[in-house]
Amino acid sequence: MNANFNEGSAIYLQVASMLEDDILRGVLNAEEQAPSTNELARAFCINPATAAKGLNLLVDEGILYKKRGLGMFVAPEGREKVVNKRKSAFYETYVKSLVKEAQALNVTKEELAAMIEKALAK
Repeated sequence: MNANFNEGSAIYLQVASMLEDDILRGVLNAEEQAPSTNELARAFCINPATAAKGLNLLVDEGILYKKRGLGMFVAPEGREKVVNKRKSAFYETYVKSLVKEAQALNVTKEELAAMIEKALAK
């Protein structure tokens, strides 16, 4: 995990995002134990309550689940939930604005598809 926090969003959101990144990269797999609140707090020099808030956010989203007395674990469908969440955010953040700008410029579907193909080839 990378502990370069930025001022753009709350630290607990960044902690949750780092854990999601680890799930996507296969550092944390289904049914594997996630770092504890105290481990995250020590590793990132943050308040344990902040670390817990990041973990609990992922529990609320069904990406992690709690095993009483043992800690937090990656849900069997945790990776898929992260992928779907990120795809939805990608659509909302990038695709909608891309299409809006393309429409303003009168870019056709074909031209837009060609531009995307060109970008993918690089």
